Amino acid sequence: MTDRITQLIQKFKPQSYNIPIDKIKLESIVEEFYHLMFPLTSKVDVELIHAKLVLLADVLLGAISKISSEEFATEVMEKFFADFPDIQKRLMQDAQCYFENDPAAKSIEEVILTYPGFFALSVHRIAHKLHQLRVPLIPRLFSEYAHSKVGIDIHPGAEIGENLFLDHGTGIVIGETTIVGNNVKIYQGVTLGALYLEKKLSSTKRHPTVEDNVVIYAGATILGGNTVIGRHSTIGGGAWLTKSVIPYSLVYNKVDVKIKTVKDFQEPNDFVI
Repeated sequence: MTDRITQLIQKFKPQSYNIPIDKIKLESIVEEFYHLMFPLTSKVDVELIHAKLVLLADVLLGAISKISSEEFATEVMEKFFADFPDIQKRLMQDAQCYFENDPAAKSIEEVILTYPGFFALSVHRIAHKLHQLRVPLIPRLFSEYAHSKVGIDIHPGAEIGENLFLDHGTGIVIGETTIVGNNVKIYQGVTLGALYLEKKLSSTKRHPTVEDNVVIYAGATILGGNTVIGRHSTIGGGAWLTKSVIPYSLVYNKVDVKIKTVKDFQEPNDFVI
């Protein structure tokens, strides 16, 4: 290494941030929770699962204590694990929804093992519970781990109803104040976002409301806190919406598609460079 490189390196002044939690350890908790909820084995060792959950609870308790207080962390963990069986039950029903809606799904096990939308939804339901309990930072860390793994960005503050079906999923964005009803289907590349961004809007509803039994096809963008998609509506692929639509609406872009046969096709000039 040259003296010049050494001198340049010595000019670098790293910035220190006081982050009291272990990001890598907390991300591993996400995976552990997921696999303990859905132990894919012929024989479930309940005592072993309970023992592992105790260890996870201890790690999570310690992390929350470091960013708030031990008293608050204990209260949060009691409430979280009181609701943990209900989260698991809800997710099993969500998995059944995936199996029933996707003709490519051959089993519940396939959904649990391979479907990115189901993984993102599972992490969201855990993160959302912690968000409801006003745990700082950690719910967002959980949701961003899922985002980095499967490419689906669901803010932990978003309120999501029963049986949300995220088909393919890649590129879906669901903002913090979004409300999604029951039996909604969302395809890849959909954005449920804010109409515009200003810091002063942080405490207001900035993202849409999607009512029950709505289908939103690939690439649609729906923006604004006052935008409501009425129940049983269908939003076509690539649609752009910033205003509400009434129930049973069909929203789509009119595209002029031209189809010609090879026989009618006129060969373009062939340039060789």
